[in-house]
Amino acid sequence: MNFTRWSARLPGTQRRAAARTETGGSPAQRGESSVPAARAERTAEHSTDSADGADGPGGVDGLPAREVLDSVPALVALVHGPDHRIAYVNDAYATAFGPRPTGAPAREALPELEEVGLLPLLDQVLRSSKPRTVKSRKVPGGRSYTFTCTPVSLPLGGPATGGQDGGVLVFAADVTDHADAAERLRASERSQRETAVTLQRSLLPQELEQPDDLRVAATYQPGGTEAAVGGDWYDVITLGGGRTALVIGDVMGRGVRAAAVMGQLRTAVRAYARLDLPPHEVLQLLDGLAAEIDASQIATCVYAVHDPNEGSLTYASAGHLPILVRDENGTIHCADEPTGPPLGTGGWLHASGSVPLGPGSTAVLYTDGLVERRSEDIDEGVASLGRALGGATGTPQVVCDRLIRALGVTADHDDDVAVLVLQQPARTGADAELFRNAALELLGGVEAAPRARAFATGVLTSWRFPPDLLDLGVLAASELVANSLQHGTPPMRLRLRRTDRRLIIEVTDGDDHLPRRRRAEPADESGRGIAIVATIASNWGSRRTPGGGKAVWCEFALPRA
Repeated sequence: MNFTRWSARLPGTQRRAAARTETGGSPAQRGESSVPAARAERTAEHSTDSADGADGPGGVDGLPAREVLDSVPALVALVHGPDHRIAYVNDAYATAFGPRPTGAPAREALPELEEVGLLPLLDQVLRSSKPRTVKSRKVPGGRSYTFTCTPVSLPLGGPATGGQDGGVLVFAADVTDHADAAERLRASERSQRETAVTLQRSLLPQELEQPDDLRVAATYQPGGTEAAVGGDWYDVITLGGGRTALVIGDVMGRGVRAAAVMGQLRTAVRAYARLDLPPHEVLQLLDGLAAEIDASQIATCVYAVHDPNEGSLTYASAGHLPILVRDENGTIHCADEPTGPPLGTGGWLHASGSVPLGPGSTAVLYTDGLVERRSEDIDEGVASLGRALGGATGTPQVVCDRLIRALGVTADHDDDVAVLVLQQPARTGADAELFRNAALELLGGVEAAPRARAFATGVLTSWRFPPDLLDLGVLAASELVANSLQHGTPPMRLRLRRTDRRLIIEVTDGDDHLPRRRRAEPADESGRGIAIVATIASNWGSRRTPGGGKAVWCEFALPRA
């Protein structure tokens, strides 16, 4: 590029040339007898400067290039040759970094350029004859500049030789104010993100509840440092009676707002779970709440309930990705139906589905950050997760970590990731002795209560319960059966279960009216059964069953061995 033509492009050059024309007046007012005389005088001055080697070729409208560059507010330096020897620095450059000796190599005389890594760039410009730009580099002294390096041609050995020497014109624009503003913005964004991450982590379970019949683990990984935190969440809720609710969800959007909505939804899920409703009814309640909280923040969610008596996982999904289950044979099952729209959309009746979860099975609940990639369809990501789950063995935490690695999730991942893994262990030997189950069908009639007491006594004796716990268990079973005989309808069943931590007594019948604890008056002949159970048991509750009946249960904590 010709140095003269480049100087004509410098900001403000045309304006200054025009100003000279407008304010200079007539040739006589400028002290010039005639236009040709003035031109001759400027030509002579220019020739003298060129001969001295101090200036380059003529500038804009006949002005010397030195005069043009000296008046530019940006920093300008001109170097030439393979060593990038200094040919010129303008006044602004000298003011910023001090005067520089002409002819000295840049590595010695322009240390500020070396500090910002500009010398290799000068080599590239010289070799390629193409301009290069580096943005917002901080120099010694704390100011920031954007450097543009442009190839130029300089006279070699003076105008008489007619030769050209390759050079580079370094143009540095001060962008300190812009850089400081950008840094303040980045600091503010980092602060907001840290606040959102802290809020989100505080709203997630600090320690997962560990059900008797399941092993569970979860992993949450926020997006990389440049990604705003999202609204992913998960939870494990023990419902009583050996049943467990497992939840995972994702609030659309980013930042503190999404995390706050996530916290409200998680709290609501825990409250609704205490009602022990079917999964689709829980999502129905959540759907209305999500619209009230913030209609613009759509959320997806899966709510699942594990029942060890049924050996299944009953679930409902509001626009969320399907649960994946690997059975004891290694086969992958995808629980993708039924699925409703996301929470907050309203007007949809959710439905529940079921997937087997027998001994030796592993299930995975996850958010879209684990499987969604810009380069592929999300179904391909789910398929990849299924293949990874097929080969992932070990404890739930080990499975979590292996799935994260297999799906390529790293610290700088661009989306939040939440994974919840649950396993139904296959128990054998002494471990199996701690998990027992017995059931009795009750046919009704006056003999049902004595049969229930005899059955409970025999089972608890065979399980080697201590006498005091055995007596309490038999009393609770008798009261629950009596309550069912009086207020329920056939079919009726008494079920006894023991785990390594508790005894569970449950009675089911065909009537869906749930019992409630009430205060019985001294003269009342009924109304004391549930009160007695609530007094002697560690916990009790009731729920409606899918077939239209109900289940009433109580628990006794087992003494630690």
